[in-house]
Amino acid sequence: MFGKTAQKKEVARFDFKKRPIRPCFLMGWAKALISFPDLKKRGFVLKQVNMENIEKPYLLLVTHSSMVDFNIMLKATHPYPVNNVMTLEGFNTYTEPLMRSLGVLGTRKFITDLNLIRNIKYCIEKLGTIFVLFPEARYSLDGCTSYLPDSVGKLAQILKVPVVVLRIHGNFVTCPQWNKINKKTYVEAEMVQIVTHEEAKVLNAQEINEKIKKAFAYDDFRWQLENRLEIDHPRRAEGLHALLYKCPACRTESKMESKGTRLWCGHCGKEWEMDTFGQLKALSGETEFSHIPDWSKWERECVRKEIEEGTYYFEDEVRIETLPGSRKFYKQGMGKLIQTPTETRIECMYYGEPYTLVRSAKDMESMHIEYDYLKRGDCVDISIPDDSFWCYVSKKDVITKLSFATEEMHKLATGKE
Repeated sequence: MFGKTAQKKEVARFDFKKRPIRPCFLMGWAKALISFPDLKKRGFVLKQVNMENIEKPYLLLVTHSSMVDFNIMLKATHPYPVNNVMTLEGFNTYTEPLMRSLGVLGTRKFITDLNLIRNIKYCIEKLGTIFVLFPEARYSLDGCTSYLPDSVGKLAQILKVPVVVLRIHGNFVTCPQWNKINKKTYVEAEMVQIVTHEEAKVLNAQEINEKIKKAFAYDDFRWQLENRLEIDHPRRAEGLHALLYKCPACRTESKMESKGTRLWCGHCGKEWEMDTFGQLKALSGETEFSHIPDWSKWERECVRKEIEEGTYYFEDEVRIETLPGSRKFYKQGMGKLIQTPTETRIECMYYGEPYTLVRSAKDMESMHIEYDYLKRGDCVDISIPDDSFWCYVSKKDVITKLSFATEEMHKLATGKE
């Protein structure tokens, strides 16, 4: 459920009902000029499967690991006009007038947005553009598939147009979110039509979701190893402790550190080296996890066990800012962020009035997190229909666990695995 929202006339809120426009020809070429040179330097390769004579418009679903995704999406769809979705912090960064002129639709993460569905239908039916969605709704944390909501299949069933998946490789390992140094290494992508126009008319949402989830399976670290892509950057492991926050040797949390090519536990002292193929090796003793996603999967399993046993609990003093529109973040002072096995709660002052926001585990399917967002600290973003609460945590290396917990709580509450 949502808390009662305090309304303030001076707070400008985003108009989600406003109709999107078809991107103009010049805007399309401007985007191409920005994205194409970068991909050429990387030796980008695009493979197309079952794309001969595809009927347009269609729904394009793209894997999401870094900003490189947008360049690849523009290259893959060129020269056809596209509309796509961006959350409001993107509108805040690049300005609303520019984003709307590019045909971008605004939304908030992990809420039900009927206006977005109406505007996607408008793009497909009236503007005739390719519509692009990043259904994971956030960057991958470990280079593997993030949470995919069932609503994607329902949307495809409503639109009744072909569904295409653009699966990208190399975009995560070149610039993971916990290490935002763009190494500018090789990337490639596969563009596959998974639902034809005829199939879109007869398949149900569950059948479409099964096709989407199968096509979305990826593991960028495994791809890097199998393709022997060397990333010999001297700081390639820096920030890895934000993802791998729990030591597998002593089981201590939030004491991991990283620098250069090394990762170590500040509690027991165990160290690991990250090689040029993205694999880990313990400098002494057993290498518990050589493959980074195996380590993060183990962390997720540990969180789930805490939730199942009823011992999971998180509380922190957080600095809160809200984003009701696209123009400005509003400072709300300090508050509390609390998470239990059944709910996530924020207690704070909200535009001068006491306020409590509660999102149940059943209602909240995932959580948007940012490592050191704009160099202002680690934060989580929790939304209601007309506002977004950006909570900057004070505790070290906790947001990855919060993200895992949110998804595992939702699975247990809904029975969806």
